Amino acid sequence: MIVIGELINGTRKAVAAAIAQRDAEFIGDLASRQEAAGAAFIDCNAGTPADREPEDMVWLVRTIQEVTELPLAVDTPNAKAAEAGLDAYAGSATPMLNSVTLEKDPVANILPIAAERKTNLVCLAMDDRGVPCLPGQREDNAKRLIDTCVSAGLPPSNLYVDPVVTMQAHDTNSGPSILHAIAAINEFAPEVHITSGLSNISFGLPNRKLLNRVFLALCMGRGLDSAILDPTDEQLMAVCITAEALLGRDEWCMNYITAGRAGKLGE
Repeated sequence: MIVIGELINGTRKAVAAAIAQRDAEFIGDLASRQEAAGAAFIDCNAGTPADREPEDMVWLVRTIQEVTELPLAVDTPNAKAAEAGLDAYAGSATPMLNSVTLEKDPVANILPIAAERKTNLVCLAMDDRGVPCLPGQREDNAKRLIDTCVSAGLPPSNLYVDPVVTMQAHDTNSGPSILHAIAAINEFAPEVHITSGLSNISFGLPNRKLLNRVFLALCMGRGLDSAILDPTDEQLMAVCITAEALLGRDEWCMNYITAGRAGKLGE
C-alpha cells in the first residue's frame, strides 16, 4: 500500500499556526512521525491565501526535506504554489502533484506542470458537474481523465486516480458506488494507481475510526493500492498491513510478520 501521509495540511489549526510562526520543529516532527509510521509520500499542503501560498509552500517543502528523504506530494490548486514547491524539492525520488480534475482550470494550469516535470499526479474523478453522484459518473470521469493525462505525456503508472469518496451519512449508496468504481478503474486501467482520501466516508457518523478501518479493507479488496491517510493511526495501519497479507500482496506474509514482531499489529 502506498500511503500518502496527510497530516501536514494548513487547514488544520495547529499546522496553520506552525506555518505562520515558521515553527520548523513542529512540522519536522509531523513529517518524521509519518515516515516512521510507514508513509511513502508526505503530503505538503500550505492551505494559505493565494498570494502567500508560494512562499509558504517553499518553506514547507524545505523544512520537511530537512528531516526526511521521502518524496513529497505538493498539494495545491494554485499553479504558482505548485511550481514553487516543485522547484524547492531536491529529492531523488519522483514527487507527486495533488491534484487535477477534468474541470477547465486544473487541466489548463496543473496538468501541464505535472506533464512537463513528469511527476506523479493525483487525479480526482470530477468534472464541471462537481462531486460525482450519478451511477457510472466516477468511472466515466476516471476514463476521460486518464486519457487526458496520458495524452498530455504522463505514463499511466504516474497517475493516482481518486474516485472521490463522499459521506455515507448523506448517501447510503456512497460506499457501494465507490467500491464499484475502484473495481471498474482497476479493470480498464490496471497500470494506474487508485488512491483515496478515505476518511471522507465517515463524516457525520459515530466511531469514525472504525468506519475508516473497515472501508479501507473493503477498498483494498477491490483494487485500491494507495490512500491519503494518517499513518500514525496504528489501528488503521494494522488493518492495511493485514489486508495486504490476506490479499496476496505480501510475499510469504513477511511485512505482516515483521510488523507483528515490532508490535504494530495490536492484540
